[in-house]
Amino acid sequence: MNAIADSATMLRRNFRHTMRNPITLINAILVPIFLIFLMVYVLGDAFSVGVNYADYATPGMIITTICYGISPTAIAVNSDMTNGFINRLRVMQVSRGAVLNAHVIATMLRSLVAIALIVGVSLLMGFRPQASFTQWLGAIGLVALAVYGIGWLTVAFGLAAKTPESAGIAAVPLMLLPFLSSAFVPADKMGAGVRQFAEYQPFSSIIESLRGLLTGAPSTSATITAVAWCVGLGLIGYLWARRSFTKRA
Repeated sequence: MNAIADSATMLRRNFRHTMRNPITLINAILVPIFLIFLMVYVLGDAFSVGVNYADYATPGMIITTICYGISPTAIAVNSDMTNGFINRLRVMQVSRGAVLNAHVIATMLRSLVAIALIVGVSLLMGFRPQASFTQWLGAIGLVALAVYGIGWLTVAFGLAAKTPESAGIAAVPLMLLPFLSSAFVPADKMGAGVRQFAEYQPFSSIIESLRGLLTGAPSTSATITAVAWCVGLGLIGYLWARRSFTKRA
């Protein structure tokens, strides 16, 4: 119970920091909104995807939104390690692991808010999901699981970095990875090498599963693969983060 109470306290601290620096949340929302406008209204007609492009691009944009919101988490985690905050907790009856839990939960909440806004914008741009109530629940669960897994991986990046600046840079590959997936164009239309990478990297499986759920045509195999990737990324991130935290704290 103490760990839960401590996590709640750390979560309130993270929210106060976010409110003092709202540009973090604004950037996580405005950049994806700009990208969805760019992809649908500027580049969308250039891609032949067989369906309404807004329907095709929105699932990829959801994952892209998650990735664009992780850099502040990596920086914040590293700052806690390098500015003496964790050391101050040593003399207090506070669960130091609560700091990591709070960062992951804050990342999830920020991402879900940004995703809700992106879906709203996509609906205005012609996104017309065909999902049933059960499929919507599956899509929401998959998105939450993806945020959770990516969140722990981001925390691990932040702990492994030497400075807050390098922590922000360490998150860049995850921010760019959706662009090398089937988020905005089918993998089979890509060149050799890039196509194979796009087909087998984790975000493509998650996006394809989410796309199937939202269009009312879910694929069991794609969903199983997507869940496995999310759980795997989360487990790797969690174990890596706990190991780095134990060594540095």
